[in-house]
Amino acid sequence: MMIRRTALCLALMVAGGLAVPAHAAATVGQPAPNFRATDTNGRTHQLSDFRGKYLVLEWTNPGCPFVRKHYDSRNMQALQKEFTAKNVVWLAVNSTETAASDYLPPAKLAAWMTGQGTVPTATLMDVEGTMGRAFGARTTPHMYIVDPQGRLVYAGGIDSIASSRMDDIKTATNHVRRSLSEALAGKPVSMATTPPYGCSIKYKS
Repeated sequence: MMIRRTALCLALMVAGGLAVPAHAAATVGQPAPNFRATDTNGRTHQLSDFRGKYLVLEWTNPGCPFVRKHYDSRNMQALQKEFTAKNVVWLAVNSTETAASDYLPPAKLAAWMTGQGTVPTATLMDVEGTMGRAFGARTTPHMYIVDPQGRLVYAGGIDSIASSRMDDIKTATNHVRRSLSEALAGKPVSMATTPPYGCSIKYKS
């Protein structure tokens, strides 16, 4: 089953070929789309809450082998810990529709995140796909960085090797770490857009 699931996700992997959601993607260098979404604990979050801080948005779905690659290896958790310790806000976002076979309701998603030892600031539920479509999120994972003024400064993949193999993490360039490190040092982000890769987001039709 996992082999078939991985093959399916590989077929849907985005490196520029998968159709984007109905709305145009957010534009790097422009204000990030406003959003209002509820987390797995029922608390509401919106973009303006994080004014003055760097914000990472991580689209996720525990049923995706590409997400599992970065969580089972503890790569995603390491990034979360490294940058939340530097006062960066980190929001995981699940835009999987409720009818999808791998949809997890809030309590189960929260339990999975806790079991993985994750430390995002919050995990948002976007079952209507409003937030995902506003950003143009296409894959899990799909990563975005918003600066303290609310501008989008990075959009794309977590790293440079578009595979579901954990062994590739150690030789890949981690785009999120590089971009955040540059931004926090007051430097321009040297590669502000990269191709996202992973499983296609199962948006509500």
